[in-house]
Amino acid sequence: MGWKHAFQPFPSPVCTTTAHPASGGGETVAAKTAKAKKSPLTKLFRLVVRKGAMNCLFKSKPATPAEVVRRTQSLLVYFSSDAANGGAKRGEKIKELNKLIRELKSILYGDNEREPAPEACAQLTREFFRENTLHLLIIFLPKLSLEARKDASQVVSNLQRQQVQSRFIASDYLGSNLDLMDHLISGYKDPDIAFHYGGILRECIRHQCVARYILESEHMKDFFDHIQLPDFGIAADATVTFKELLTRHKSTVADFLSRNYDWFFARFSSELLESTNYVTKRQAVKLLRVILLDRSNSGVMIRYVSSKDNLRVLMNLLR
Repeated sequence: MGWKHAFQPFPSPVCTTTAHPASGGGETVAAKTAKAKKSPLTKLFRLVVRKGAMNCLFKSKPATPAEVVRRTQSLLVYFSSDAANGGAKRGEKIKELNKLIRELKSILYGDNEREPAPEACAQLTREFFRENTLHLLIIFLPKLSLEARKDASQVVSNLQRQQVQSRFIASDYLGSNLDLMDHLISGYKDPDIAFHYGGILRECIRHQCVARYILESEHMKDFFDHIQLPDFGIAADATVTFKELLTRHKSTVADFLSRNYDWFFARFSSELLESTNYVTKRQAVKLLRVILLDRSNSGVMIRYVSSKDNLRVLMNLLR
């Protein structure tokens, strides 16, 4: 081959058809494409893509906080009825309720991606106290799973601090539904629910109307029993609630102590200060110090230290 042949241009490519031995003939690119379009795999792929596009196009809007509350209430009403005792859908409805409670918690507390939105919290709070959702949730709380109880307790506790137009509407609601406090306090008799109800109770005591109701009720006498329960955890929780009742609202506490001085300090000394349980005695001494050194209780303090019996108890504690 000479040097002239080395620089000859390459011949133009020609589309040729390769014959397949089995088919006995050639198959064009267009024919292959047409066949691919008719394959089941291609049809399935197109269907998935089309459905995905439709879902994106017609995707439903997320429920508003008010709608979440209303759906929660409707489920709680359902579970409070006789119809909820049976039925195959009970399990599904319980799962939905748990999910809704988690959503309520997410709105009030926020999550890893966002902070709680004030407007959403206000909307949720207004709707929650518009009807009897709080009452229904507290009553149904023992029947929830442990995780759902924790979420529900956090939701109820948070709602006590929510303000709508600079007003605690939870206080107005509880002022008209003080019987809920009877139910919460009775929770100290049930180890499964004592801590959840105890936490909710302390948040409710933030409202003066609630604290006054409990202080003036027979429940104050019951607290001396709750504090001495053999279950250390429940007794400690009751002690924290007892202290909250006697220190949160100073004017209300001063009025209570002055009117109930005799029976209160008689039991306080005999059952708590002279208790054989070291922890109970120590907590009682600390609480007594807080009560007597509060300026609002100056009259009570003078009356207390004027008693020889009280001084005898205090001297014994100093041994």
